[in-house]
Amino acid sequence: TLSPPCMMACSRTCSCILGLSLGTTALFAAGANVVLLFPNWDVTYLLRGLIGKHAKLGTGLWGAGLMVLTAATLISLTGWRYGCFRKSGPCRRMLTALLSSGLALLGALICFITSGAALKDGPFCVFDVSSFNQTQPWKYGYPFKDLHTRNYLYDHSLWNSVCLEPSKAVVWHVSFFSTLLCISVLQILLVVIHFVNSFLGLFCSLCEE
Repeated sequence: TLSPPCMMACSRTCSCILGLSLGTTALFAAGANVVLLFPNWDVTYLLRGLIGKHAKLGTGLWGAGLMVLTAATLISLTGWRYGCFRKSGPCRRMLTALLSSGLALLGALICFITSGAALKDGPFCVFDVSSFNQTQPWKYGYPFKDLHTRNYLYDHSLWNSVCLEPSKAVVWHVSFFSTLLCISVLQILLVVIHFVNSFLGLFCSLCEE
């Protein structure tokens, strides 16, 4: 069996790796959300305010991005025992672990819920409404939101036939919101591992003393 000092060293190494991993996922989440603001790499949609509400919420930027990145920095500092964490006791380390875990978990959950809702509602795009006897033949909106008979996520024939503009709006929407959903799930898993690792570190610290 490993001695408490050895397990403490393993716990600190694990914290460093988890902090780096969470920080990397946070940067990817922020990048995915930024891309969603520029459909087909076209800035005019953002300038005209023709961006979906889920992308404009920016949960990948401030939730799975900034909040998780802040938590990842705290986790890494604790692992490296840098600065004010150099001589911190087990209780202080545990408090830091709880705060960082809570912050990262909250950010990841917000992004997860928003991404799930975005995939459910579908993309914000121009679609044909002439069949509804509207005075205008087309409008911006969420054409898949009230489409209860067919699920656009499984019926790929709808991807290029419903949204008229931006081109490939469905592919863009599904690709990057699915990416955000997967990233937030990975972040939640990493937070759970960090939480368990912190408890093991606290237990070893108490045994060492």
